[in-house]
Amino acid sequence: MNHISENKTVLAFMAHPDDAEIFAGGTLVRLHQLGFHIHIATVSAGDCGTMTQTTQEISAIRTAEAMRAAAIIKAHYHCLDERDLRVVFDKPTIQKSIDLMRKIAPGIVITHPRIDYMMDHEVVSQLARAASFGYGAPNASILPRLDQSTVPYLYYCDPPDAMDIYGVDVQPTTIIDITQQLETKLEMLACHESQRNWLREHHGMDEYLDAVRHAAENRGKLVDKSAAEAFVQHRGHSYPADDVLSSLLS
Repeated sequence: MNHISENKTVLAFMAHPDDAEIFAGGTLVRLHQLGFHIHIATVSAGDCGTMTQTTQEISAIRTAEAMRAAAIIKAHYHCLDERDLRVVFDKPTIQKSIDLMRKIAPGIVITHPRIDYMMDHEVVSQLARAASFGYGAPNASILPRLDQSTVPYLYYCDPPDAMDIYGVDVQPTTIIDITQQLETKLEMLACHESQRNWLREHHGMDEYLDAVRHAAENRGKLVDKSAAEAFVQHRGHSYPADDVLSSLLS
C-alpha cells in the first residue's frame, strides 16, 4: 500500500560520509524538490579516510563536510559514530539504528546493496534492513513512537561499477533520471574535499567527481537519459512492493 502521501520523510542510511552523495545524491535532490524531508545518516564518521590525520581530526573534518553537503538540499545529517572497518551487526549498533529511525520515522529508506566491495557497506545494509523492519514495533525502543511509523519502502543503491564482488552486473529494479540534478549531486559531493586525496593515495583513483559523473552517465544509457541512478527494491514480506520511487520520479 502506498503510504507516502502521509509520510514524506526519506532516510539515506549509509556507511560513510560521501556515500549518500555518490550513490543516491541525485535521487535525494529530486525528492527534496518534491517537498520530501531528507535525512542523511552515516554509521561511521569516516575515521580511516586519511593517510595523514588522526582519527579525531579526520572524523571532525568529514562530519563537517557531510553537514555542508546535506545543507545544500536542506537535509538533516546524523552520525552513529561507529568506527571505519569495524562496523558490526551487533545488539548496540542495531539499537542505535532502530533509535535513529524511531526519531525520524522514514517512509523511504535508501541504503547500500546487500553484497558490496566493502564489509562496512554490507553490514550497514543489514542494519538498515533490521531497523527498517522493526523500528515501529512499540517495544523496539524506549523512544516515543511517531504515528507514521510503519515498515518503509527499502531500496539498495548500486555498488561501485554497478557490479557485485563476483564481477556480475547488477540488474536494477528502479532507474531514476537525474539529468537535471547531476550538477547539484556533484556540488554536494564536492563538499567532501578530504576524500579526493584519500582515494587517490589509497585506491589509486583520481578525478573524484569525474568518476561519479561517468557512473551516472553509464546508468543513464539504460533509459536513454544523460544521467541516472539505479536501485534494487527490497520487496520481502511486509515491505511495500510497489515501486514508489519510479512512481514519484518517472
